[in-house]
Amino acid sequence: MKLAHRRALITGASQGFGLAIARAFVEEGADVVLCARSADQLQQANKEVAECAGDRARVFAMPADVSQPRDVQALVKMALAELGGLDILVCNAGVYGPKGPIQEADWGEWSHAISINLMGTVLPCREIMPHFAQQKYGKIVLLSGGGATRALPYLSAYAASKAAVVRFGETLAEEVRDLGIDVNAVAPGALNTRLLEEVLQAGPTKVGRTFYEQALRQKQEGGTPLARGASLCVFLASSASDGITGKLISAVWDPWQGLPQHLGELRDTDIYTLRRIVPEDRGKHWE
Repeated sequence: MKLAHRRALITGASQGFGLAIARAFVEEGADVVLCARSADQLQQANKEVAECAGDRARVFAMPADVSQPRDVQALVKMALAELGGLDILVCNAGVYGPKGPIQEADWGEWSHAISINLMGTVLPCREIMPHFAQQKYGKIVLLSGGGATRALPYLSAYAASKAAVVRFGETLAEEVRDLGIDVNAVAPGALNTRLLEEVLQAGPTKVGRTFYEQALRQKQEGGTPLARGASLCVFLASSASDGITGKLISAVWDPWQGLPQHLGELRDTDIYTLRRIVPEDRGKHWE
C-alpha cells in the first residue's frame, strides 16, 4: 500500500479527475477528506469513495468554496481534526471560465475563474503550511492543465490561471525546500470530463474551430484514462517521490516512474519547469 497511514485533503473531488484521485488514494491505503462546492455531488462522491476504501481507509467530506478564505480555514481545520493530521494536499478544483475573445468575456466570470483556479490553489497551500512546516514533511500536488504550457485562445482565464499555478508551485517549492515539503504540478493529459463537455457545448464560435475540432476527436477517441494521471498523483504523494520538488510533470509524456533515479540531477536543473526559450535553444544565433 503506497499511501498506507497517510492522510490527504483533495479539493475538487466530487467528480472527474478529483474523484479518480480520491479513489486511487484510498485503494493505496490513504485516509482522505474530499471537498467540492456542490454538496449533493460531494455526498455521492463520498459514498463511492467510501465503498472503494472498504476497511482500508477512512473517508470524510466537506462542502467548501476554495476561493473563499473562511471556507478554506474551516476545511483544513476539519481535516486536521478528523484525520489527526495531514500529509498530502491535492489542489484539483478548477474551471474553464468564460469562453470567447477577451474583449467579449464577462469580467465577473473571468475574475471568478482566476479566483477558483489560482486563489483556490494558493489558499489551501497557505492554510496547511504551518502544519506541514511543524512536522517537517508534506506533499503538495497541484493540477496544471494544458493552459500552463501553451496559449489557449478564447480560454484566457483558464490559461493564465493555470500558468500562474505552475509558477506558484515552483516558487513555493523553493520557499519550503529545507522543510521536507515537496511541491509539484501535474499535467494529467487530455481528459474526457465535464470540461470537455463544456467546450463541445460552447461550440467553435466560442472556443475557436481548432480547439473545438480537437475536442471532438478527443471525445471520439476516449482521451487519456483518468487512472493514468491518478497514478502519477499517487507517486507524488508517496515516499517514492521524496525530494522531487518544484516540477511540472506530464502523466502521459514524462518517464516519472524512474525519476527517483535522477534525484541529484533534478535538484539542480530547470528540467520539467516553466522557462523562457531563447534563440540558442532553437539553434539560432542572433546578434
